[in-house]
Amino acid sequence: MAVLRASCVIGGRVRRTHLLAATALLGLCALPADMLLAHSGAAAASTAPVDLADPLVGTAPLDRQGLIGNAPPPGEPVYSGQTSPGARLPHSSTEAAPVNVNLELSYPFGVPAPYHYPNPTMIGFTGGGGATYGGRARPMIMPVVGDWTVPPAYTQAWYDKATEKAAPGFYSVYLNTMRTKVEATATQWTSLFRFTFPKSDRSNLLVNLPRDGGSVEIIGDRAVRGVSGDGRANGSADGPYFVAEFSRPFTGFGTFRKSPGEDAAWGIGDKDVAPQVRSVNGKYAGAYLSFGTAEGEQIQMKIAHGDSYAEAEQRLRSENAGWDFERVQDHARSAWADLLGRVQVSGGTPKQRKLFYSTLFQSFSSPRLVARKGETFSDANGRMQTAGYDRYSPVPFWDTGRNQLVLLELLEPELVQNVMRSELDMARERGFMNTSFHADNAVFLYLGAWERGIPFDYAGTYEYLKKNATDPEGPRDYLAEYQRQGWISDEIPKGNPSPPHAGGKAGAAKTLEYAWDDYALARFARRLGKAEDARMFEARARNYANVFDRGTGFVRGRTADGAWIEPFDPREPYYNHMMKEASGWSTLWLVPHDVHGLISLLGGRDRFNAKLDQFFATPYAPKGICRDCTGVIGQYVQGNQPDQHAPYLYAWSGQPWKTQALVRRILDELYGSDAAGYGYPGMDDQGSTSSWYAMSAMGFYPVDPSSQIYVLGSPIFDDVRLTLGNGRTLEIVAENVSAANMYIQSATLNGKRWDKPWFSHDDIKNGARMVLTMGPRPNTAWGSAPEAAPPSMSEAGR
Repeated sequence: MAVLRASCVIGGRVRRTHLLAATALLGLCALPADMLLAHSGAAAASTAPVDLADPLVGTAPLDRQGLIGNAPPPGEPVYSGQTSPGARLPHSSTEAAPVNVNLELSYPFGVPAPYHYPNPTMIGFTGGGGATYGGRARPMIMPVVGDWTVPPAYTQAWYDKATEKAAPGFYSVYLNTMRTKVEATATQWTSLFRFTFPKSDRSNLLVNLPRDGGSVEIIGDRAVRGVSGDGRANGSADGPYFVAEFSRPFTGFGTFRKSPGEDAAWGIGDKDVAPQVRSVNGKYAGAYLSFGTAEGEQIQMKIAHGDSYAEAEQRLRSENAGWDFERVQDHARSAWADLLGRVQVSGGTPKQRKLFYSTLFQSFSSPRLVARKGETFSDANGRMQTAGYDRYSPVPFWDTGRNQLVLLELLEPELVQNVMRSELDMARERGFMNTSFHADNAVFLYLGAWERGIPFDYAGTYEYLKKNATDPEGPRDYLAEYQRQGWISDEIPKGNPSPPHAGGKAGAAKTLEYAWDDYALARFARRLGKAEDARMFEARARNYANVFDRGTGFVRGRTADGAWIEPFDPREPYYNHMMKEASGWSTLWLVPHDVHGLISLLGGRDRFNAKLDQFFATPYAPKGICRDCTGVIGQYVQGNQPDQHAPYLYAWSGQPWKTQALVRRILDELYGSDAAGYGYPGMDDQGSTSSWYAMSAMGFYPVDPSSQIYVLGSPIFDDVRLTLGNGRTLEIVAENVSAANMYIQSATLNGKRWDKPWFSHDDIKNGARMVLTMGPRPNTAWGSAPEAAPPSMSEAGR
């Protein structure tokens, strides 16, 4: 298409624009004048935390190849944070969200993430939810003016990114192709959409289920309801039944579905469209509702889900009566204002403040509410229960257990109590504690909460934590082998490209993860007075050394006979062969519970520092392509979990100024450095990568989330005030802080000299004021003494 330069007359002024395509030009000039004026000159921006948060942050990938690494493979997109810009309440399982990825065709990101900022066309919106990425939300909702096609050939609409707006509890976009504005907001269990249509006799709303289908029914002239699949939740936290109501009657209607049979649904005759028919079931079952609309006429749609039609209807009546869009939006904003307002920052740049509150917003993506106290829900065995407390979805422990749970323990201890009750009850229902993906990190939640003074039945929880760690029939993969020999073997998998191997046991990485888990269990048992258990788990916590190859200086896979696996290149990332979504370089540092022990294995402080320096300096240039390994500095990968704590390890080895410089570099280069300003270094994984930014920007990070220890980095704000769950305030003041002044020169805590590059929760639990004096050059004397290092399992490494 030709590149055009043209003008649109707006409000008596000429607005010049340079567009890539004729269709884009026509769509922009057709945009309502009030929307264009809103983007051409905004009033002074609010400084309230809720107004600084932008949910679009995290939805884009980085765009500088030097930061991305060698991903993606040809024909695939670079991973973004895979966050959602949709409207939701904190920890809500209901979200009114845009969809611009056709998940019916493929999962281009490996998970069902329904939104990717670079995609230029919208295929629909959802008002449901789910426990994870939102791709399982149903039904799909799409306003279409004119002709439409039956899914999965969704009728797509191009939209100008300049009109897309997201705020906590609100989302809006103008679909240029449809000349229709879409606005969305939400309550705890309902979503509310407002569609502003052009003048047309052919304004339609399509409501359909995805490939696994179900049943859809049109009720009267103002409602549609349906049930997905076989009537089970299928990953959705808010139930398989839905009821949708409209603010005015539709004048025409009908149903559609894919034709019965297994043929692909793409050609004429492969679909079944039935005008004036009120019910349908099958794959892609849906309804179309037609309206004659005047220019600018608004039609609202509200939708709720439940484990029955009655529950969905009750939620609509109790939470979303009437059609007051602004009231619902204001309520959502207020909920977010309360939560985000618990952290107040001053100083920094406007971009830094935006990124901070945006990452803090995304940090509350999980876990998601399943049922309020007194509501019904489907338990881990599929049985209907009545909640005796606020029940939450499973925690993604391998992801958020490393950092986000600590943020929740600081800001929302009452929520953490309910999350712990939820996980313990799921353990009682299933027989074992939930794990999550790869390791057995549930103990991080419970011990971390215990260390931070959150009351709970920890003795009752220990039964299941110990069972996970000792019963080979449980969820710890290859536990019998680990118990027998102290490490998990691996082999080069057959039939997988080399490297990275998709198959394998991730034996070396699992050994390290289980050792970390075991040390937390040892401390847990000791607090309960179970000395014998504590000794057993402490011995197992040293198993990480069994997969350390002194000859190469790396953690390395071993075959069943104990030999080191050949070939071995620590620069190569693997999905499951020896390592887990990481290289030998990244996996080496996965000993957060015993950094002093790792220092000893590597030959002492000087050799440890040289190795860590080499880690951040060696160019990332493997042969294999790891899709998850993006956001790189040398061999370091910020975009995935295994080594995200590594920049903070210099606190143990006497060079904390290197942590300070690295943290600043990561905050500056690997978040929001793309053209859109929304980029993440990789998948957020339900709040994990967001929490890394939020806590690091404040100036501290929990390297081992099961402990009390927070390691200091380099704050980017003059002043941070964090309201703890007990109402006390942790204040961190950074005097003279700037882009150049990133190094800590000296520190005080509550007015007393502080020479340690870390502090404990006991130090700040009753409120505290830490003052850091910053400067442009490292103070190599501050925090570097061996006795200033944080504690770890092996104290001999000091």
